[in-house]
Amino acid sequence: MPWKDASLMDQRRSFVIDHGRSLWSVTELCDRYGISRKTGYKWLERYEREGPCGLADRSRRPHTSPHAVPEPIVAALLKLRRRRPSWSAKKLLWQLRQREPEWPLPAISTAQAILKRHGLVAPRGRRKRKRSHPGRPLTQSTAANDIWTADFKGEFRTLDGHYCYPLTIIDDYTRYVLACDAFLHTSHKTTAASFRRLFRTYGLPQIIRFCLPQTTLSGQGLIQVAA
Repeated sequence: MPWKDASLMDQRRSFVIDHGRSLWSVTELCDRYGISRKTGYKWLERYEREGPCGLADRSRRPHTSPHAVPEPIVAALLKLRRRRPSWSAKKLLWQLRQREPEWPLPAISTAQAILKRHGLVAPRGRRKRKRSHPGRPLTQSTAANDIWTADFKGEFRTLDGHYCYPLTIIDDYTRYVLACDAFLHTSHKTTAASFRRLFRTYGLPQIIRFCLPQTTLSGQGLIQVAA
């Protein structure tokens, strides 16, 4: 019967009591309780030294740590921080190094953790992301053929090893796809043919809005493309 967390102390007491009855050997008792002989002897020795209190769990924290920062350094760091609350951990360590060059000062991250643990670091608020203003608001379409949007939908490699660049042109008001053409590159010479074909079919829109930053085409620009 393996020991259970819900009644761990009761299981240990029962183990010690059964051992005191001398009805089973330690090996047999450990088999009955589902523990190793090393664990069984450990609790028997603790009970013999300390009584029932020896059956309680002990902290697994090491008594000493070779990486712990010495108390004088911690005290000096905290004292300097209270005098200079605006100084960073890096500057505090630099100042301590000037005063006590023989001290084994901790790393900057360790010093920052010490300051934070003692409540000497103010919590940082979440920085709000600045959004760039687009300038003037975009013109809204009120009827079909007012505004077209044109966009290259990325690129992909075909089976013959060539890249394909798909161009889509959509009417902004109706969301109707006017064209979806594939090109080997994105030059003006090849794409202009698609626009001329659409101009002959649907006429000239008021604005062509390319899905690129600050890119629109209207007025004289449309006339040049259609020419």
